[in-house]
Amino acid sequence: MALCHGSPRSDIEYLLETPEGEAARLANVTEIEERLAGLIPENISLLACGHSHVPRTVRWRSKLLIINPGSVGLPAYDDDHPYPFSKFHRIENGSPDARYAVVEKSGADWCCELISVPYDHESMAILADKRGRLDWAHALRTGWMPRV
Repeated sequence: MALCHGSPRSDIEYLLETPEGEAARLANVTEIEERLAGLIPENISLLACGHSHVPRTVRWRSKLLIINPGSVGLPAYDDDHPYPFSKFHRIENGSPDARYAVVEKSGADWCCELISVPYDHESMAILADKRGRLDWAHALRTGWMPRV
C-alpha cells in the first residue's frame, strides 16, 4: 500500500482529476500514466490519494487500485493551483455529507466502499462564517461553491 496527498510526484497535483475550464473531469489514461510516471513499485497494489476531495476509485492496469476517499469536512472549493493558466476551477460534490472510504483485502484483490454520511456540517459552516470564509460556509452547507 502507498499513500500520497495529491499525486506521487506533487502534493498540489491531482492524480485522478484534470481541471478543464472552471470544472474538473476524470483524468484520462495518458494523464494518469504521466502522473504515476514509474513512481509506484510493481509490488504496490493499493494507492490512496486525495487533494481533489472527489471520492473515486480507478483500477489501474488491473494490478493497482487507486482510491480517493473524498473529504470529511470540505465538499467543495475553488483553486488556481496547480493550473495557474486557468483563472480557477471548482471542485464540487453537490452534498454537504462527510465522505470516506473503507478498504479491505479480499484474496489477491482490494475492495473499496466509498461512504457518504450526513453530519453536523452547520456547526462548521457557522465557524467559517465567523472567520470570514463565506465561500467555505456556503460549500459546507450545500456541497457547491457560490456563484458570483
